[in-house]
Amino acid sequence: MATQDVGQQASLTADDLKRDVSLLGLTWASEGSIIGSGWLFAALYATEIAGPAAILGWIIATIIIIPLALVHAELGGMFPVAGGTSRYPHYAYGSLAGGTFGWFAYIQAATVAPIEVLAVIQYASVASWASNWYKPPGPGQLSGSLHGAGIAAAIGLLVIFVIINLIGIRWLADVNSWITSWKVLVPILAIAVLLITHYHGGNFTAGGGFFQKTDAWKDIFIAIPGAGIVFSLLGFEQAVQLGGESKNPRDLPRAVIYSILLGAAIYILAQFAFIAALKPSVILQYHTWSNLTADAGLNAAPYWTISKLAGLSWLAYVLRFDAVISPAGTGLVYTTSTSRISYGLSKNGYIPKLFENKTGRTKVPAIGIVISACIGVLFLLPYPSWNSLVSIVTGASVLMYAGAPLALGALRQSKPTLPRIYRYPGAAVMAPLSFAGANLVVYWAGWYTVGTLMIVILIGYLLMAISRLFGLNDTKPSLDFKSGIWIPVYLAGMAVISYFGNFGVGYKLVGGIGWFNTHLIGPDGKIHFWWDMLIVVAFSFAIYFWAVASRLPEHQVDEYIRDVYPPLDAPAH
Repeated sequence: MATQDVGQQASLTADDLKRDVSLLGLTWASEGSIIGSGWLFAALYATEIAGPAAILGWIIATIIIIPLALVHAELGGMFPVAGGTSRYPHYAYGSLAGGTFGWFAYIQAATVAPIEVLAVIQYASVASWASNWYKPPGPGQLSGSLHGAGIAAAIGLLVIFVIINLIGIRWLADVNSWITSWKVLVPILAIAVLLITHYHGGNFTAGGGFFQKTDAWKDIFIAIPGAGIVFSLLGFEQAVQLGGESKNPRDLPRAVIYSILLGAAIYILAQFAFIAALKPSVILQYHTWSNLTADAGLNAAPYWTISKLAGLSWLAYVLRFDAVISPAGTGLVYTTSTSRISYGLSKNGYIPKLFENKTGRTKVPAIGIVISACIGVLFLLPYPSWNSLVSIVTGASVLMYAGAPLALGALRQSKPTLPRIYRYPGAAVMAPLSFAGANLVVYWAGWYTVGTLMIVILIGYLLMAISRLFGLNDTKPSLDFKSGIWIPVYLAGMAVISYFGNFGVGYKLVGGIGWFNTHLIGPDGKIHFWWDMLIVVAFSFAIYFWAVASRLPEHQVDEYIRDVYPPLDAPAH
């Protein structure tokens, strides 16, 4: 292969997007996604599920997410293209894998804007002028819902996202830099003020103790996807999605790493401050952490309520203002991201060609932006509150991320000499571990979420088949069954394990004799706790190494790369 500067090679992309986003713009694009509505709500729901031990959930989730972020750092540096996350499995395994993980990427991105809009509406509803926007939950309920004019306000906010995105990526990056700076500073301010003025160390052992129940670890694992912990930490890939518009491809891995480390630190401290700052009398009144949503009135605006109870009215109003800026900034970025992912799916031939249409001077995928907002409206109606939508977004997100370690493992074998701006140390071990970690999060989300996502992928396959059948895209990739034969086994296997596991609605595994009945299956008919997670990890390793062994040969990888942009080993111009 001809040797040349890596930056020159990466600049040979044919995506034809304006390359004017700096390192700060890339880092802040990711940070603007990471610090969104999650910091406003996840601490409340995590505490309700797991009590003070929710802090461990954030630490575990961070340990799972960082290896996935570093996988994306290597891949993003190799392929700085728009909608990168949706395209890596395509490069490594062809169309079946590319379409599958690309569709999960699209659904994940399309559902973030509406969940951020829901956060804005919920926090705004504590004001008298917006009190009819959101109906809080009743006794024993966890979720409220959009109400009255709140629906119109939510749709209007999505329309504003579209308008800003259509103006152009550089203006969007400039605006997002200011928004993200605010989004980072306000949580830091709130954490510092609450811990300095209202630290109650006894809260960490109140309401039943640090570990509230005999099955406390199960609650911690449930909280990781179910309370929005993982959802809150996601978003680092935004720098990767904007890779096709970066000034310098070397900035991509740095942006990913910086953003996830800063975001994780803020979230862990925010959870600590939430527990410590709550008035001890509130916990004593309800004798448990599980009644905070409805009984303690924290559902609509958790940190606002805590600040008011602590007598910090000025901080409460700052937080209410931030509750508009932070979620709106994240929703704005994800409207951009969704259009870039649909752009990448179209470039690979999965969905209609019209998703590649870009406006003249700004060169943004206008059709993709508008359609992403329409999908956002559709998600607002059946999932009318933040915590009712968060598990679906989390499940789609981690399934999207699961494709990256598989792609990295395959490309390390099929394209070992391809220049890498960043090379993930120990990837031979960390890639399969990060794939297993992603699958554990999917499993912890429970059968209801997993089953819903299986339906979602079937809908995606149907839409992609329609696009191909009616010739809506002149790029027609081969189906690549041989390199993707493991995909239906992977999806079906995760569904089966989830169905019979300890999380979700509690379906029982019937049968089992001898050793299995004694050691593997409990008296309730379900797989024993911890054994079920060991099964998920073992299954993940089996799928990982099967997938890597089934990867596309090098000449086919070169062909798929060539279909997207000129070969990376082409002579320098």
